[in-house]
Amino acid sequence: MSSVGQIVAEIYKTQSRRVFATLIRLLGDFDLAEEAMHEAFALAVESWEREGVPTNPRAWLVSVGRFKTIDAQRRKKRFESKLEHLAERQEVRETTLNQIDEDVVGDDTLRLIFTCCHPALSPSAQVALTLREVCGLTTEEIARAFLTTPPTIAQRIVRAKSKIRDAKIPYEIPTTEMMPERIEAVLSVIYLVFNEGYTASSGDALVRIDLTAEAIRLGRELLQLLDDPEIAGLTALMLLHDSRRHARQTSRGELILLDDQDRSLWDQDAILEGRRLVNRAFESGQVGIYSIQAAIALIHAESTDSSLTDWGRIIAYYDLLLRATSSPIVALNRAVAIAMRDGPEKGLEIVLQLLNQGELETYYLAHAAKADFLRRLNQGQAAVESYQTALSFTTQPAERRFLEKRLQQLTSEPHRL
Repeated sequence: MSSVGQIVAEIYKTQSRRVFATLIRLLGDFDLAEEAMHEAFALAVESWEREGVPTNPRAWLVSVGRFKTIDAQRRKKRFESKLEHLAERQEVRETTLNQIDEDVVGDDTLRLIFTCCHPALSPSAQVALTLREVCGLTTEEIARAFLTTPPTIAQRIVRAKSKIRDAKIPYEIPTTEMMPERIEAVLSVIYLVFNEGYTASSGDALVRIDLTAEAIRLGRELLQLLDDPEIAGLTALMLLHDSRRHARQTSRGELILLDDQDRSLWDQDAILEGRRLVNRAFESGQVGIYSIQAAIALIHAESTDSSLTDWGRIIAYYDLLLRATSSPIVALNRAVAIAMRDGPEKGLEIVLQLLNQGELETYYLAHAAKADFLRRLNQGQAAVESYQTALSFTTQPAERRFLEKRLQQLTSEPHRL
C-alpha cells in the first residue's frame, strides 16, 4: 500500500464515522450519506496521490462526498423529487471546504446518537443502529455483543432506518428539558461501544483503542452538554477501566488478569479524572448503576496490591447494584468478588445457580469463572470440561489463548485431574 493509501486507511479508521455523521446532517439520509462517504474515501486515494493530502482531510471528504452525491442525483431522473428537496437543503446549508466548523462537526456525532436513540425506536433497535451507524461496527460484531444472529441485527437496523424516515424523526440534539428522558438509551449505547473496544469481539487485538477513545470522548462531550450524575458515573467508569489498558496484555498480546497486572503501568491521570467524576456523582445524591460500577472500579484503581483490595466494599456495591438491576452479569461479578473474600467454594455455589437459571448458558465468562473455581478446589477434570465449554463460546483470540493456556496447565498435571 502506498503512503497516501496508508494515510487514507488511517483516516478512515479514525474519522470515517464523523465524516458520515456530518454527511447525514448535510444530505438528510442515512443511505445517501453512507454511499457519499465511501465514494469520497475512494476518490481520496487517487486525488491525494496527485495533489497531495489536504490540510483538513475530513472537510475535504465531507465536501467531495456531498457534491458527488448531488451530481449523481441530478443525473438520475427517478430521484428528481428527492433532488429538489435536497437542493433546497443545500441552498440553506451551503458550505465550502474552509467553512466547515469543527464545533458543528463535533456536534454531528451527538446529533446522530440522539437520532439513533430516539424513543420512537425500540431499545434494541436504538443500540443496534447506533453501533452500526455511529461506530461503524459490522452486523456480525453487533450480533456477538447482543448474543444473537447477524440477520436479526440487520433486520433491526433496516426497520429502524425506515422508522426514522417514515416518522420524519429530526436529526438534532434534544432541548435541555427533553434531555433527561432521552439520556438512558444514549448512555447504554456509549457503554456498549466502550465494551466492544475494551474487549474486541473480533480481530486479533484485545483492545480497539479507536472505540474506547470514542466512547470516552462522547461521555465527556455529553457531560459538558448536560450536568447529569450518571453521565459523570459512566465517564468515570470508562476512564477507570481504560486506565489499565497498558497492563492488560503482554507485548505478545497475551491477556493478563487484574490480579497479575503491573499496577505501575496504570494511567494515573485517567484514575485521577475518574475519581473526581465518581465523587461528583456521589455528591449529587442521585447515584445510579454507572456511578456504582465506577465506585467499584475506583476501589480496584486505588488498591496498590491485589491482596489489599477491599472485597467487602466491592460486594456491598454489588448488592446495591443488584437492587437496581437484575442483571445476571452483575450477579456473576458479585460471585467472583465473594469467591475472592470467602473462597472459591462460595463463588462456585452462586455460579452454578446462575448457570442453572439459563441466562448465562452461552456467556463464556460464566463458564470460565466456574472452571477457575473448580481449578482452585482441585477438581481438575470438572475444571477442564468447564474451560472447554468456555472456549466454545468465545472467538476473541487473546481470550481463547488464555483459556487454552489454563487447559494446558491442567492437562499437563495428571495429579490434578
